[in-house]
Amino acid sequence: MILGRVTGEVWASRKHGGLDGQKLLIVKPHAWYAPTHDVGHLIAVDSLGAGIGEEVVVCLGAPARWSLGGKTFPVEAAIAAIVDHTEIKK
Repeated sequence: MILGRVTGEVWASRKHGGLDGQKLLIVKPHAWYAPTHDVGHLIAVDSLGAGIGEEVVVCLGAPARWSLGGKTFPVEAAIAAIVDHTEIKK
């Protein structure tokens, strides 16, 4: 899972039928765990109602598809939680 901030939204006039009614959000991770490619943002499906500026937890891969109710959705990332508060102790 990745902690990040919603920085924008993607609008698509045509998308997979399983994504009807779902928002596509741009999320900037606070930290990244060595992705295989150069990336600064990711696109995550949102079924929870997150908005721009909110902190979210994003799940990747199969858990992202499961959170949307299926195994065959063409989805790699989904919003798993909208964060109310974080605390990091050093």
